[in-house]
Amino acid sequence: MSTHAVDSLPAPMDAEFVVDAGHPSLPGHFPGRPVVPGVVVLDRVLAAAEALLGEAPPRLRLPQVKFVRPLLPDEPARLRLEPVRGGDGALRLKFRVALRALDGGPDGETIATGELALAVEPAPTA
Repeated sequence: MSTHAVDSLPAPMDAEFVVDAGHPSLPGHFPGRPVVPGVVVLDRVLAAAEALLGEAPPRLRLPQVKFVRPLLPDEPARLRLEPVRGGDGALRLKFRVALRALDGGPDGETIATGELALAVEPAPTA
């Protein structure tokens, strides 16, 4: 999918992930009570966006990101990407990361919410 304005929106996408207690970012974040760094959570959001779009977005912004609670190592999380059209016609991906219910019930506490804004390429000039 191009980063130009979009005519149709892709379907929403759900993904699940767990950050293993052995992840290399955890020993220093924080010793004795490790917390998954926000950048690792955002990396999972970007990987899901790439899977949804079929390519890595070449240029994007994160106009809004809010971390509501920490994600702990080995906690199962569910990520929801919801494609929307921005006022400029560009594709935006709203996301929510939440604790995944182990019993198949509704997701639990929100970990992070935000939006990825894909840049609109200017139309070629003659």
